[in-house]
Amino acid sequence: MDGWFEQYRQIMSMVGAAVDGLGVAVILGGALLALLRLAFVRRDTPLGLYQQFRHNLGRAILLGLEFLIAGDIIRTVVVDPTMLNVLILGAIVFIRTFLSIALQLEIDGRWPWQPAAPGQKTQGTPTDESRQRPSAKG
Repeated sequence: MDGWFEQYRQIMSMVGAAVDGLGVAVILGGALLALLRLAFVRRDTPLGLYQQFRHNLGRAILLGLEFLIAGDIIRTVVVDPTMLNVLILGAIVFIRTFLSIALQLEIDGRWPWQPAAPGQKTQGTPTDESRQRPSAKG
C-alpha cells in the first residue's frame, strides 16, 4: 500500500508541475499575443495602444496566476501536506491574490467586487446595451 501511495504522490507532483508550466505558458503566450496586437492593431491614439496592451498583458498575467496557484495547491495538499508547507502555501496564495486584485484594479479601474458603472465596458463582459440588442435576422 505504501508503494502505491508514493507513486500517487509522484504523479501528483508531476501534475502540479505541469499546471505550473501551463501557467507560465499562459503568461508568456498572452504577453506574445499582447505584443502582436500592439504591433498589428491600430488605435486612434498612442495612449489607446498603450492602454490596450496593458489590458491584454494584465489579463494574461491574471489567468497565468490562477494556474500557478492551482499548481501550488496540488503540490502542497497532495504531495507534502506538512503544517509548514500549508503555511507557506497560505502566504503564497495571499500574495498572489493581492497581485490579482491589484491587477484587476489596474485593468478595470474598479475593485473586482464592485459592479461596473452603467455604460462601462470591461474586457469580456457585455454592456447592458449589447445584451438588449435584438438579433438581426434577415
